[in-house]
Amino acid sequence: MLKKAAGTRLESLWDDAKADGMSESEKLLYRSNLLGSDMRVTNYGGGNTSAKVIERDPLTSDEVEVLWVKGSGGDIGTIKMDGFATLYMEKLHALKDLYRGPEHEDEMVGYLPHCTFNLNPRAASIDTPLHAYVPRTHVDHVHPDAIIAIAASANSKELTQEIFGDEIGWLPWKRPGYELGLWLEDFCKKNPDAKGVVLESHGLFTWADDARTCYETTLDVINRAIEWFETKTDGVSAFGGEKHPTLPEDERRRVAAALMPAIRGMISEDSHKVGHFDDQDAVLEFVGATDMPDLAALGTSCPDHFLRTKIRPLVVDFDPANPDIDTTLDNLRGMVEAYRADYAAYYERCKHSDSPAMRDPNAVVYLVPGVGMITFAKDKATARISGEFYVNAINVMRGAHAVSEYRGLPEQEAFDIEYWLLEEAKLQRMPKPKSLAGRVAIVTGGAGGIGMATAERYLGEGSCVVLADIDAGALEQARDALSQRYGADAVRSVEMNVTSEDAVAAAYARMAVEFGGVDIVVSNAGIASSAKIEDTTLELWDRNMSILSTGYFLVAREAFKLLKAQGIGGSMVFVASKNGLAASPGASAYCTAKASEIHLARCLALEGAPEGIRVNVVNPDAVLRGSRIWEGEWLEQRAATYGTDKAGLEEHYRQRSLLKRSVLPEDIAEACYFFAAETSAKSTGNILNVDAGNVQAFTR
Repeated sequence: MLKKAAGTRLESLWDDAKADGMSESEKLLYRSNLLGSDMRVTNYGGGNTSAKVIERDPLTSDEVEVLWVKGSGGDIGTIKMDGFATLYMEKLHALKDLYRGPEHEDEMVGYLPHCTFNLNPRAASIDTPLHAYVPRTHVDHVHPDAIIAIAASANSKELTQEIFGDEIGWLPWKRPGYELGLWLEDFCKKNPDAKGVVLESHGLFTWADDARTCYETTLDVINRAIEWFETKTDGVSAFGGEKHPTLPEDERRRVAAALMPAIRGMISEDSHKVGHFDDQDAVLEFVGATDMPDLAALGTSCPDHFLRTKIRPLVVDFDPANPDIDTTLDNLRGMVEAYRADYAAYYERCKHSDSPAMRDPNAVVYLVPGVGMITFAKDKATARISGEFYVNAINVMRGAHAVSEYRGLPEQEAFDIEYWLLEEAKLQRMPKPKSLAGRVAIVTGGAGGIGMATAERYLGEGSCVVLADIDAGALEQARDALSQRYGADAVRSVEMNVTSEDAVAAAYARMAVEFGGVDIVVSNAGIASSAKIEDTTLELWDRNMSILSTGYFLVAREAFKLLKAQGIGGSMVFVASKNGLAASPGASAYCTAKASEIHLARCLALEGAPEGIRVNVVNPDAVLRGSRIWEGEWLEQRAATYGTDKAGLEEHYRQRSLLKRSVLPEDIAEACYFFAAETSAKSTGNILNVDAGNVQAFTR
């Protein structure tokens, strides 16, 4: 049994009480989830696991050997039983007679569906032969940093021998596929006592004939590598030692908040990107190191790292000892364009006659000395995961650089993986992006009924959302509810008083760091008051104007700064009210403030148009259900105004409308979605009434 160790060592989480009674395929799932639960073993989506299981053939009722292996695109940490591909081992062995050599490697993938067991719809991955031809029941393939640091060293074969002896073998670099599967089979036959193999510039394979032994062998091999590195690197300065000082945390975030919207605007011309900022200790050590530029230029080694982080990162020319953000911003476009040109040259050098067209030439990873790492991708989760993969690459470089010479993938090999026709086919199978994919929205009054409904509508269409509200308790509940439904990556919350300049500016700065910028601004923060004019106090008047007029001005002013910094347009939606167009008795302060909102929106539509910033207004009326402004005195006051009680007020509003229908938060959210989406790309300065019909509020 693996000894449990504290600190950097991996501990066995295997529980016999849970595993007893499981089938071999269920133990495979259990083992996979345990391995994937620790990022020191493998990153999200990285690695794969398998088991060879005796199953009953559904047609012949004969017992047959079936390979259960992680399907294409899965993640071993979160995989379920339906995430495994299942294939007849007999048919997989029969494929050997069809193999025509490395130059025909890709055609073998087309044969895998013919080996499917029990009509399983889960597609088999390119790594299937690597598992099939290892003559052991259980096989793990993972990408731990400690092992890849060995695999990416110039003398990786010698290091593998020094650490593991004959227990763990070594194979030279070979792109994953059928040929590598045959190499593994040959190695196993020639080394029957070996427990695994290190693949140069790739990762680790381990195996055993029972699930627990396989799992604990994987952990043991990783722990031995960790221990060896700790011994060898004790007292050694990482990456050649520090060259640049690390800025204090608040300064790091201030720099990131300035750089990220500018970068985002430059790289989102074809499709919007979402950003992620990481300034953990490992990142700060690397970006401030003497050897960082040279190491970063070498690129990553492990194919899983490379596919997530691109050929190499962009190192931002920034000196934290003399921080000049304005000069960095002035020079940033030149850095981005130089990266694009370098990427295009790489494509031209390496392309084949049948290579797919060049993809997005922009960097994914941006390294800022003294500040941290910025990553951009199609969505927040992908940007975060790309950053995690580059942290893995940093850890690999740290180890390899300390004990040997770090080597990235050769350029042509890197290209052949990035532009692999099989990888291109996988990309073409990806679902069409949702209508707000890559967009970032902020919704003020986000914890209320309309705010929540609008945020949910945007999240459902692929947008990231920042909920802003002054009610901390309601805000936390709203964030948690939406995070559970749409994932924590896509949702952020910020406590914000819209009447405070500092609070509004801080909220936008945080959004810039969390997501990279903003595209959609929904001003929805609100109050409601009712009083005859002679009973309207100056305090009540000022409160309405402060929140509903000044607050909307402050939110819009900061939004314009950020939207202009990006330079990719945007959409602003004011949630005003029918009362902004139609007078209402006993609510002069509220109606006047709402009219101010509408006119402010018209003014901003004029200013924003040259920048592609659209500004439109949604006018709700009588949204009672789920709306917090209808709680307490306002509800009582409006009921009194119309001579009814609370229960009858909704019916009163329904009957006074032309359509005799209630207006719900989801109805307002739909209008807010229309103005945020491309369907309204040619609309600005408009007012959309969502009031079930009120003739007094007709705009013409």
